[in-house]
Amino acid sequence: MNWFLSPGIKIVCILIATHLINRIGKKFIEKTIKKGVKDTTGEATEKRQKTLIRIFNGALNVIVWLVAIMMILPEFGINVGPILAGAGILGVALGFGAQYMIRDFLAGLFIILENQYRVGDVVCLDDTCGGVEDITLRKTVLRDLDGKVYHIPNGSFKMAANLTKDFSRAHMNVSVAYKEDLDEVMRLINKVGQEMATEDPWKEYIRKPIQVAGPGPDKFGDSGIEIKVLGETKPLKQWDTLKEFRRRLKIAFDKEGIEIPFPQVSIWPRGKWEK
Repeated sequence: MNWFLSPGIKIVCILIATHLINRIGKKFIEKTIKKGVKDTTGEATEKRQKTLIRIFNGALNVIVWLVAIMMILPEFGINVGPILAGAGILGVALGFGAQYMIRDFLAGLFIILENQYRVGDVVCLDDTCGGVEDITLRKTVLRDLDGKVYHIPNGSFKMAANLTKDFSRAHMNVSVAYKEDLDEVMRLINKVGQEMATEDPWKEYIRKPIQVAGPGPDKFGDSGIEIKVLGETKPLKQWDTLKEFRRRLKIAFDKEGIEIPFPQVSIWPRGKWEK
């Protein structure tokens, strides 16, 4: 009974105070980040804010509860001095074996400070691509189109490519038969891209209409001439935009009788090569 009236009440007060500090601290972090972090677009700002809020909230949660545990243990008669001393010695010992973890934390810190990518972006980390589901100081969590989740330590990759920062680029090669009039084909491609950029809902996604890149064809292929087309969209909208553009372009080509080439093989009669 005496324990409950003195240490017990103190422990309850510590837990309540910890909960309140954690809750107030998270609100303060959220308010500060939303006020101080501004990017070029509203969507980019929201992504970065969510990423920073998640990371700082996680760090606050760990620190507050560690302090609370250190304050509660003495109430059970446990001396925290030897624990802290042992933790210091253990930390030195683990430090020699935790070089990769330190590398991951430092890499994660620079990813966040440099705003390389955020939760919600689509990125490629070396050869692994997917949507960013979570970022911590230690690792990045990606999910690919098959639904597979990758937990990638931040210090393990050498190259990070962000496919959806600020804007996305819609590009593809359009192949037509050699017999077609290139000027007419390019005019038709540009017309389809311009019309699509003026219609709902695509006009909300497209920043620059899909048009022929350059004054002429990009490549002479095995079966046809390849023409590169290029446009800009809002982040994450390039794939939907290209699907719709392909659909419209196929309809336009069919209407004008423009042939999309397919692989062809010439077979010569055997007697042609016989002496």
